[in-house]
Amino acid sequence: MQDKCGIAGVYSHSKSDKISRAIYYELYALQHRGQESAGISVHDGNEMSTYRGMGLVCEVFNNGNIKGLDGHVGIGHVRYSTTGKSKIENSQPFFEEFDYGTIAVAHNGDIINSMELREELKQQGYEFKSSTDSEVICRLLTKEYTRTGDIVKTIQKVSKRLTGSYALVILLNNELIAVRDPMGIKPLSLGKKDDITLIGSESVAFDVLGGEYIRPVEPGEILVINDEIKSFKMENSVKPRRAHCVFEYVYFARPDSILDDRSVYEVRLNIGRSLSREYSADAEVVMPVPDSAITASIGYSRESGLPYGEGLIKNRYVGRTFIMPNQEERENSVRLKMNPVKSELESKKIVLIDDSIVRGTTSKATVDVLKEAGVKEIHLRIGCPPIISPCYYGIAMATKKELVASNKEIEEIREYLGVDSLGYLSVESLVECIGISKDKLCIGCLTGEYPTELPADIEEYEAERCTCP
Repeated sequence: MQDKCGIAGVYSHSKSDKISRAIYYELYALQHRGQESAGISVHDGNEMSTYRGMGLVCEVFNNGNIKGLDGHVGIGHVRYSTTGKSKIENSQPFFEEFDYGTIAVAHNGDIINSMELREELKQQGYEFKSSTDSEVICRLLTKEYTRTGDIVKTIQKVSKRLTGSYALVILLNNELIAVRDPMGIKPLSLGKKDDITLIGSESVAFDVLGGEYIRPVEPGEILVINDEIKSFKMENSVKPRRAHCVFEYVYFARPDSILDDRSVYEVRLNIGRSLSREYSADAEVVMPVPDSAITASIGYSRESGLPYGEGLIKNRYVGRTFIMPNQEERENSVRLKMNPVKSELESKKIVLIDDSIVRGTTSKATVDVLKEAGVKEIHLRIGCPPIISPCYYGIAMATKKELVASNKEIEEIREYLGVDSLGYLSVESLVECIGISKDKLCIGCLTGEYPTELPADIEEYEAERCTCP
């Protein structure tokens, strides 16, 4: 699966702090959410400065030696493309000058009706520099703000046009605005350090600064941050349901994060415990596919009484396998990314824990590596239910025909992977592990039932729009 993006915002109320380095460290902590490009926009009270580049945060910003980005308020972004190709024009924040000053926008999410909105704006004479849905949001904001001169009314109006998911940080002149979509699909949190207000996709963005997590930005909330912090709500005739993304808890978020007041680490421990109760195994040791399944493996070990061990050592200088641009490279990267510890594996019966199976090709390659190391039996346990449908809200996981569970039964998947047994966590158990009721979660990829209405041609639209191989 391909991760979404990470966003950050900082406002110094004393106006004496140069906050670009704070944003840099926030983005560094959120690097797992996007490794294609990074960018920062700041405002010093007189003008806006922006710098963007392709690559990791440390590469783009010269290991923190940031020059030319002086200001007391700013936003930042790390990107993995779910809409638009991987190129500098699609990196964020998007920024532009207009009649009322300058605006920069950083977006995490996916707007399902973005192509329709783009065509509408083009017909009105607007030109686009990129191919992403995030620039569409930026254009809609400047268009509406020119009419109203009020950022809250502007966002309330624009939000009614958007179908999909979005967490936004907006730098309008020297004001910082944070926005979360009405269903709360994408995470967004509020924090502070001394006289500095912090915004981040995850609470780890605050931890790295020695800051404090305050609370989540609520679904449908608009925070306007200047000399003070004011909260507003989007205007909806019908209260939308909540639909927090389950994969933030299963895989995407760092385990040391807090999302919507829930510890991701505790959720993953619960997943491991539940897997043990649902699918015990006659085995000698529990081992994770590093790194995202480590916490669940600890939970499985504690619940089952089986010892925890490490059979695969990760090369942490290699990015997540989904970052690779094509399937062949993803498969090859398994050997580069993970090396077996033969002394821990040879002639052993192991429980192997992984967070999910998408296409199945990476899982199969991992199993092959373990077998070559001499493992006697592999009992594979997966920390989420079978993925049977694509995500249309910011996770470019695959098309439906590429999802191994969309056209194979579990026994067929077991045979394809070559494992001795295979067990997926049930939907009911996953919901219980997260601790949020099922009607407040987005589980469309697991059930095929989505929280928003989808266009009739959504699969054709995804094939045209999605750049993932």
